[in-house]
Amino acid sequence: MKYNKITQNVILQLEAIVGKEHVYYDDENIKHYAHDETEDLKFNPEVIIKPRTAQEISNIMIICNHESIPVTPRGAGTGLSGGALPVFGGIIVAMERFNSILMIDERNLQATVEPGVINQVFQEAVIEKGLFYPPDPASMGSCFLGGNLAENSGGPKAVKYGVTKDYVLNLEVVLPTGEIIWTGANVLKNSTGYNLTQLLVGSEGTLGIITKIVFRLIPYPMQTLLMLVPFHSAEVACEAVSAVFRAGITPSAMEFMERDAIDWVMKFVEVNIEIKDSIQAHLLIEVDGNDVEVLMKDCEKISEVMYGFGCDEILFADTVAQKENLWKMRRRVAEAVRSHAIYKEEDTVVPRAELPLLLKGVKEIGKRYGFRSVCYGHAGDGNLHVNIIREQLSDEEWNTKLPLGIREIFELCVGLGGTISGEHGIGWVQKGYMDIAFSEKEIALQKGIKNLFDPNSILNPGKMFV
Repeated sequence: MKYNKITQNVILQLEAIVGKEHVYYDDENIKHYAHDETEDLKFNPEVIIKPRTAQEISNIMIICNHESIPVTPRGAGTGLSGGALPVFGGIIVAMERFNSILMIDERNLQATVEPGVINQVFQEAVIEKGLFYPPDPASMGSCFLGGNLAENSGGPKAVKYGVTKDYVLNLEVVLPTGEIIWTGANVLKNSTGYNLTQLLVGSEGTLGIITKIVFRLIPYPMQTLLMLVPFHSAEVACEAVSAVFRAGITPSAMEFMERDAIDWVMKFVEVNIEIKDSIQAHLLIEVDGNDVEVLMKDCEKISEVMYGFGCDEILFADTVAQKENLWKMRRRVAEAVRSHAIYKEEDTVVPRAELPLLLKGVKEIGKRYGFRSVCYGHAGDGNLHVNIIREQLSDEEWNTKLPLGIREIFELCVGLGGTISGEHGIGWVQKGYMDIAFSEKEIALQKGIKNLFDPNSILNPGKMFV
C-alpha cells in the first residue's frame, strides 16, 4: 500500500479541527511518540494530534482516508507488541484527552467511560461505590482502558473473573471512513445481529477508534487472602496449578514466577522476602470473597494440594503491607527484566494442565538455540510470559537464529492446544507467526473483515498480518 506524506495544507486542516495547540510535529514529540514499551523499536510519526471528541476524530479520518495518510491510534504507550508504533509514519491520534468517567450507574452496575481513563483510576472510582472492574494488567497504574480493549488485556484476576471482553457491553467507535457508530446495546443479553462489540475488542486499533466504552460491573469482594508457595522444581509448581481447580477451588489470582524472575525483581525493588537457595519457583495464590471463614477453608484445601506436590513452607500474608509487598514483587517483574537486559518477551498460552510441558519445552528450545529465558505469568490461565535474554548472543544469532527458536515455541503452544498470544496481542512484532495459529483461509477471512472496515487500509496499517 502506498501512503502519502502529510502536506502543510493537511496540517492546516487538522489544526482547524482540533485547534493549533493540539497538533504537534516538533522533534521532542516526534521522539516521544515514536516508541511504546515494545523492545527498542522506533518509528517516527509525521504529526501527533490530540482530539477531544468523536466528531473531531471523524473529521480527521475523513481527511486521512481521502488523502491516503496512515493513522495510528495510541493510548498510554504501554503495549508490548508494537500495536501503537506508526510503522508507516503518518499521524498519531493520541487519546489522552479522552480521560473522563462519564457515568457510574449504580442501579444497573454499569459505567460509561472514555478510552483515555487509566485502568487503576477507573478501578478505584468504582470501588468507592462498592463495585468492581476486575481486569488488572501489570501496567494498570498507567495503561489506558482503550488500550486494554485493543489488546483484550487480562491480568492476575482473569483466572476467576475473565478478561476485558467479558466486561464490555457497548462501544462508540469512529470507523476509518469517518462514520460514528455504536456497536451494541447497554444490556447483559444481546442476540441482535453480529456481535460487533466483541469484534472490536482485541482488534488492536485496526478496525476503528473507540471513543466511549460501556462496561458492566460486579459487586466488590471485601476480603482477600494471599499465600506464597515455594517449590524446589519449576515444573512441579506448574503441575500443581491445575490440581487446585480439580479440587474445586477457583482462586482470584494464581501467578507463577521462576527463580530467575524473583531474583531479578528483588534487585530492582525493595522486597523483604527470604528465599532458600534450593527454591526454583513460586506460586502466588489469592482467594477473595466476603466470608473470611469460607476463604480460610479454601486456603486450607489449596495448602493440602500444594503440600501434596512437595512444596516448601507456605507463607501467608497476614497484613495489608505483606500483601502489597508480594504483589509488588509479581507486578514489577517485567519492568525489572527490561531494566537489566536486552530481551524479547513472548506471550504464550496453553490449557492450564499443559503448562508443565510448555515450560519444559521452552527450556529445551532455549538450550538448542543458545538463549536463556526468564519465565513468569498467569499460571491459572496457562499464560506464560517468556522473556528471552540476549546476553552473549551475536547479532546474527539474535536476528536470524532466535526467530527460529521463537517459532518453535509458538508451534509447541499450538501443538498443546494453545495459541501465540494470551493478552499482549500480535501487533507489529508477532505478525510473522500468525501462520502457526491460522490457516490461509482463516487469515483471509480476517483480512476480509479488515478490508470491509478499512477499504484503504489507513488505520493502524502493518499490524497483525504480513
